[in-house]
Amino acid sequence: MDVSPEPSTLRVFVALAPPDDAKDELAHVLQPAYARYPRLRWNRIEDWHITLAFLGELPSTAVPLLRSALAGRAASQPALQLGLRGGGHFDERLLWSGIDGDLDGLHRFAADVRDLVRSCGIEFRDRPLRPHLTLARARRDDPTSVPEAAAALTGFVGRPWRTERLHLVGSNIGRGPGPIRYRDIEAWRLSAAGPGDDAPAET
Repeated sequence: MDVSPEPSTLRVFVALAPPDDAKDELAHVLQPAYARYPRLRWNRIEDWHITLAFLGELPSTAVPLLRSALAGRAASQPALQLGLRGGGHFDERLLWSGIDGDLDGLHRFAADVRDLVRSCGIEFRDRPLRPHLTLARARRDDPTSVPEAAAALTGFVGRPWRTERLHLVGSNIGRGPGPIRYRDIEAWRLSAAGPGDDAPAET
């Protein structure tokens, strides 16, 4: 058990995550790329997420405000039907898989989350939402691996799934030379029923 004291600041974002079987499906498709491009800095499958709002470095005292506000918003948010589809890259350095499904609902939810964060008195850089899962990052001397890996994902279409929880996440990005690691500060189950879905969410 990690009993180390909390740092005075945290690098924080709010996110959704695919269920494990959807991540496993993509991980299976990525197996050839894992072998072919070992120099890429591959994200751990358990760290795959869809960022709704990147808040940057915050004082740890801001976390209780966020917890209360996000818990209430999650409870009123119907599940969204999404899926993983294709692949691409940002600036030949960052490999991602795309998001398919109820993108209008996803954009509305992200806008609500961002407004909620601001209502807590927390300022952050409001970047346009480009829904994706970050899969890997290239080293500076490797301009080809990420575009090649992205091209190999072009035909990938994952099964549809429903979002389950809203996650408040902390990361160690920028805190050292090692790989980026993420951890849930807290996660809240979304409303059990989405449009056309009267069944309870899985536990």
